[in-house]
Amino acid sequence: MEKTAALLVLGALCVSRVRADSLSAPLNVTIRALKVNSAVVTWDILEGDPVIGFAITQQKKDVRMLRFIQEVNTTTRSCALWDLEEDTEYIVHVQSISLRGTSPPSEPVLFRTPREAEKLASKSPEEVTMEEVGQAAQLRAGELIIIVVVLIMWAGVIALFCRQYDIIKDNEPNNNKDKTKNSSECSTPEHPTGGLLRSKFSRKPSVNIIEV
Repeated sequence: MEKTAALLVLGALCVSRVRADSLSAPLNVTIRALKVNSAVVTWDILEGDPVIGFAITQQKKDVRMLRFIQEVNTTTRSCALWDLEEDTEYIVHVQSISLRGTSPPSEPVLFRTPREAEKLASKSPEEVTMEEVGQAAQLRAGELIIIVVVLIMWAGVIALFCRQYDIIKDNEPNNNKDKTKNSSECSTPEHPTGGLLRSKFSRKPSVNIIEV
């Protein structure tokens, strides 16, 4: 009985290993959207493979340190690689994950990140990325806000000036009336013509006639 039980356990382990090893390695592993500090790795799987996730190993060439990325409960066939260094070579492997284990690693893919200057030189004038479009839209929105604020301020200044001008214009007739009244009160009264003074100085000289 003990031998039979041992054989059954060994057989189950062998079947599980065969099923895990029967999972095919990912195919057509490709590097896309290659930038100075990031890239996207894509792959395909054989139809019918019970894949529930993936595992990616990322390694700098001639460097033993690895980055391991794993995700399950997904049907995606791509993964973003980030925090890359410019002008550096990397090696990437992809493995499929099933409920029974992982597949063999894919064929290694070697790629090199560009330099910042090379990336800028290779970009054509007509090429516009979504990030640049978003930045341009934000700049235009900020400029419009500044223009609207300045126009509102100018409108307020003009309205205040017009109001002060109307107040000054309405007060001008009252000021003219007050000035006329004050000038009439402070003026010197005129002396009456004629009277005693005039009669005094206007008397005719007396003429004496002497007969000879």
